[in-house]
Amino acid sequence: MAWLAVPMILALPACTSPPETSTTPTSETPSPFDDCAALTAPPSASAGASSPAEATSSAGASSAGGSSSAGAKRAAALPELSLPCFTGGQEVALGALPGPAVINMWASWCGPCRNELPVVQGLAAKAGGRLHVLGVDVGDSREAAASFGRGRSVTMPTLYDPKRRLPAALGQINLPVTVFVDTAGRAYVHPLPMDARTLSELVRTHTGVAVAP
Repeated sequence: MAWLAVPMILALPACTSPPETSTTPTSETPSPFDDCAALTAPPSASAGASSPAEATSSAGASSAGGSSSAGAKRAAALPELSLPCFTGGQEVALGALPGPAVINMWASWCGPCRNELPVVQGLAAKAGGRLHVLGVDVGDSREAAASFGRGRSVTMPTLYDPKRRLPAALGQINLPVTVFVDTAGRAYVHPLPMDARTLSELVRTHTGVAVAP
């Protein structure tokens, strides 16, 4: 009897983009997110914060060889790209964003983002102004993104990227993607979903800011 080959589909821990859709920003969609005015000012000084190099050394026992730092890639700097704030108003020039900062790219159609986005919001709530924490909604309609964020109590400042310009500029296809920016403007790209502990470790490693999980 001949055996039929049955193709197997592997579940990946990240989402690929859905087919391109036309999305036009509109002020008619209420936004659950904060405005982006604070993103143009440097974060407040952090008592006891170490440099990224010192943080990497001190966190070596917990992150060396572990999954938290696996896959992280360094970029020279954020791309010279401006994206509109989801709430409207000014655009934010990513290349001029003062570090330290954490930028999380997400979408309503991204399965892993359902768990990760509230974790990033938790970081924003605990950071106390010591670093910028912001989201970038990618490839979404405003209605879907607002509903997704509201349902997960996400209020951090969020940029709107319906044409997926930022992931493309960073050479990324899947979501979620998180970028860590240190005080010198160096960017580190992490292309995998994170839990609270992993996020805390990566923030300390790449920005020098210690925030409890």
